[in-house]
Amino acid sequence: MSTVKSPTVIDEWQSIRAPETPPAITPVKVDPAKTALFLLDFLRDVCTPSFRPRAAAALPRLQALLQDARKRGMTVVHTTTSASTVALGSDLADAVKPIEGERIYKAPFNKFFDNDLAQYLRGRGIDTIIITGTSPNGCVLFTVAGALLLGFNVLVPIDGMPAKTLYQEQFVAWQIANGPGGFSRLAKLTSLADISFAG
Repeated sequence: MSTVKSPTVIDEWQSIRAPETPPAITPVKVDPAKTALFLLDFLRDVCTPSFRPRAAAALPRLQALLQDARKRGMTVVHTTTSASTVALGSDLADAVKPIEGERIYKAPFNKFFDNDLAQYLRGRGIDTIIITGTSPNGCVLFTVAGALLLGFNVLVPIDGMPAKTLYQEQFVAWQIANGPGGFSRLAKLTSLADISFAG
């Protein structure tokens, strides 16, 4: 009995084209008392013009959002990678360096893994998270999924998830906009300039 082999995604790799229409970007207004800002894995040695120029270029805009968040008393959370061997937070880029009172977590790609982050946020009345990060196909995508599974609303600024390649940013943006269940219902793509604050 002969079987016909169906082509795989690898076989058809060169013929695949990205969707012609990009996902929608939504302006959002957040309540600072109920919103947390996540800055995921903005490592000093990674966010350089030579190693990851898109991350280096994004730092001033992220710094501006961070300063606005601090002025409004927002909850701010920083993370570093689980592979980090230095003092917690000391490896983060100067432009977005944690200050006293801001939590720092060391975790793998889902930053809610094996820690008290969810309980900490709930204890502060947080129901919405703005997630930024230097590795969209790693920490951003999986932390978005972790947050959605825990019942948080998620906002992802497309210019706040700089990657090594544009393709990584593109497919993560598409996945957040088109993913199953909570991805399309509870997660919204926005931009840093489209985030405003209530009150």
